[in-house]
Amino acid sequence: MEARSIARPDMEARSIARPDMEARGVRAAGHGGSQHRAAGHGGSRRCARRAIGYAFRMPDFSKAPWDTVLPLLQAHVLPVVLIVVVAIILIRASRLFVRGIVKALLDREATEGTAQELSAVELKKRMDTLDDLGGHVLRFFLLVIAGLMILQSLGLEIGPAIAGLGIVGVAVGFGAQHLVRDYLNGALILIENQFSRGDVIRVAGVAGTVEDFSLRRTTLRDLDGVVHTVPNGEILVASNLTRVWSRINLDVTVAYGTDIDRAIEVVDAVGREMASDPAWKRRVLETPRVDRVSALGEYGVTLKILGTVRATDQWAAAGDLRKRLLAAFMAHGIEIPRPQRVVLAHDAPTTTPTATSLGPTDEDLAPEE
Repeated sequence: MEARSIARPDMEARSIARPDMEARGVRAAGHGGSQHRAAGHGGSRRCARRAIGYAFRMPDFSKAPWDTVLPLLQAHVLPVVLIVVVAIILIRASRLFVRGIVKALLDREATEGTAQELSAVELKKRMDTLDDLGGHVLRFFLLVIAGLMILQSLGLEIGPAIAGLGIVGVAVGFGAQHLVRDYLNGALILIENQFSRGDVIRVAGVAGTVEDFSLRRTTLRDLDGVVHTVPNGEILVASNLTRVWSRINLDVTVAYGTDIDRAIEVVDAVGREMASDPAWKRRVLETPRVDRVSALGEYGVTLKILGTVRATDQWAAAGDLRKRLLAAFMAHGIEIPRPQRVVLAHDAPTTTPTATSLGPTDEDLAPEE
């Protein structure tokens, strides 16, 4: 019994020692796995470093294919890329240059010239139109020059091309000189605001309302409804009849023997009455009145009547003033002369007809003795 009791502690000690040994084995296995993983990570890092080294290693330009590609790039591709980049920069700069010039011209006209009554929207439209015209012209020349330089850099002979373009340019210049003049004159009309859509103008021998305007031509419609298309190059003098304000300019003739001072008072009273009329109060800027005795004519004394109205109302105002003057002259007994014809008639003397001989008689033909 004692032997069995002594053996049991020994067995218990062994059972206790086994978990400790198992734990040590697990720890050893864990350390071994971590060593294997560290070895794996080190290998991947070395492979990555080798790949990066191969990727960033400078190629040997003295070997194929670099010995043929590099001279080709230096001789042809690089100059072409440089020309294209410079052309793009110049095109962008030309847009800014043209816009700056157009803006400066229109700003000066808007502050000092005839474009003061234009709205901001109208100024923006004109600026865009002129900007497009100038930008397209400069862009065309820059692209032609860049194209010729690219052809020359590629080893092509551009002498015949330049000669051909020169001949074509001379032919187009002679044939399209009127077209170029139309566009230039149209640009000046826009910049100087000589007229715009809706104005009544007189150009190139025709007059009418501007229905359409472009850089090349101006379209008018007269009172008869006839549409006139006038090239802008033919516009040497442009008369704008509806710019801000206009004059009432009437010549009224009264008969000789009329009291001139009384006639002037009647005309001035009619002008004041018209200016105070609610229908004309906002449209009459200066009351119509007799400015002077302008002429002593064949039929009577001519009075010059002047007044100022809004430009678009000049014809209606002149017609209404004539109607009012006619009624006032009739009411005050002022005679408007009219041509008179005096016919003088007298009685013609009566004569008895005498016989007339149709030829010589026999006595006239007989020989004398």
